[in-house]
Amino acid sequence: MCVVWCPDWPVVAWGVPLDEPAIVVVGNRVVASSPAARAEGVALGQRRREAQGRCPDVAVLERDIDREARLFEPVAVALEGITPRVEIAGPGLVGFPTLGPSKFFGGDHDLSLKVVEDVAPVLAGRGHIRVGIADGVFAARLAARSTAARTGPIVVTTGESAEFLSGVAITALEQPELTGVLARLGLTTLGAFAALNPADVVGRFGAEGQLAHRLARGEDEHPPDLRRPAPDMAVTWMFEPAAEQIDRCAFAAKALADELHAMLSSDGLACVRVAIEAETDAGEEHVRLWRHEGALSAAALAERARWQLDAWLGSIARRALITSAATSSDEMENATSGSGIRRLTLVPDEVVPAVGRQLGFWGGRAERADDVTRVVARIQGLMGPEAVQVPERRGGRGPAEQIVLIPAAAVDLGEERIATAAEWVSEPWPGRMPKPEPVQVRFDPLPIELMDDARRPVTVSGRGELSASPALVEGSVPSGRTKQRWITGWAGPWPAEERWWDPVSVRRRARMQVTLNDGSAHLLVLEEGAWSIEATY
Repeated sequence: MCVVWCPDWPVVAWGVPLDEPAIVVVGNRVVASSPAARAEGVALGQRRREAQGRCPDVAVLERDIDREARLFEPVAVALEGITPRVEIAGPGLVGFPTLGPSKFFGGDHDLSLKVVEDVAPVLAGRGHIRVGIADGVFAARLAARSTAARTGPIVVTTGESAEFLSGVAITALEQPELTGVLARLGLTTLGAFAALNPADVVGRFGAEGQLAHRLARGEDEHPPDLRRPAPDMAVTWMFEPAAEQIDRCAFAAKALADELHAMLSSDGLACVRVAIEAETDAGEEHVRLWRHEGALSAAALAERARWQLDAWLGSIARRALITSAATSSDEMENATSGSGIRRLTLVPDEVVPAVGRQLGFWGGRAERADDVTRVVARIQGLMGPEAVQVPERRGGRGPAEQIVLIPAAAVDLGEERIATAAEWVSEPWPGRMPKPEPVQVRFDPLPIELMDDARRPVTVSGRGELSASPALVEGSVPSGRTKQRWITGWAGPWPAEERWWDPVSVRRRARMQVTLNDGSAHLLVLEEGAWSIEATY
């Protein structure tokens, strides 16, 4: 297998030069960074605040995996000149089997140089590529990642993948629980782990250990199976008229993914590589393979189909725009635009026996989760992928910062989500509001006036001290029509000065909790000399 890896692809997809400090975050944690940011001490897994403390000028970008997948399509297209069996493992990572191409181009080494030659112009200096060739996908990926300190691709000779992997740290398996146990047992390298008896590994660690042991020995996750799945396993959706918007395609992809997953599950199979086929209204056919390290769930199938269709629709639209600019109006009337997708087909290109799912005490995965998933897919098909959102906890001081909304398409609604648990954010936030948490958060704070007994405005000094005890709230209080409410109790203030090192984004705020004479309780915030209601208890 040949693996082509584009490091720092989430940063490259945003168009940020790699010589500028930038990080990409998910859930306030760094998932990608530019080399310039890493040179300042930024590391993967850090909290955004810690990364900004190490590199104050770093650009913070929210991860957009749809954008990453769409912009990675030209890299896969460039490799089609070498082989049609291009399979994408994810944005920034693509591979293909080398048996045929290697013979055509004169060996694995010459093939690796050809890959660099074809892909480098596509990136146009915006990023780098690493190429690795080895017997299995896992070994080839590690070979590609090892090229960072070298000038050229790494080619592992046939039959020597196990020796190549022997000195690699056990953490390369990316299974923290398993590798933690192995490290405590003194098995710190893949070679030491691979030397164990497979029967002993299975007896101690089960199926997870068996898979990891195969990878450590330089073998693929699953034994080779060259049998083609039955043709009747493919599922197809015909568009009438042709679909030109990603919303229609996303709805069809979700329906096909559910159908395919249910069909395979009934036969005790799981899909690890899917072929996504599309035909335009001009008769053009597109095919792309997507591989997953484990079995592709229905949500994962739909997600990859949506990424691929979005990339194809963008390419079709660009070609149509270029054609319209170069063609006369009379010729355009007689030409077929080819601007939409007429047929979508999902083909399980590689299947393996399904290992199943451990059922719960009351019967396993709730049917309600599947019902909710179908309803959400329907709404997304009608209103767009961003129409349905789910909450996640983030770090922050105010309640509007501690919980954010993300697209439901980015998560599996049927699985437990640790980002919703209260203990997900464990780091201290000085100035963070104490419990209890409010029941209503206003993302557009409601302006009010906070006054003392003499009806003078109450202010907060730079040292966090009140000018007077608050006695009256005047304004559009949500608990009633009257614009004035007397304060029966208060706590605070809690001052917070954020990003004080950056004159552009610095924020100084102070918060207070108040109870009013109508029995309501609110969280007030003072910013730039104006009070407002941020949340209600």
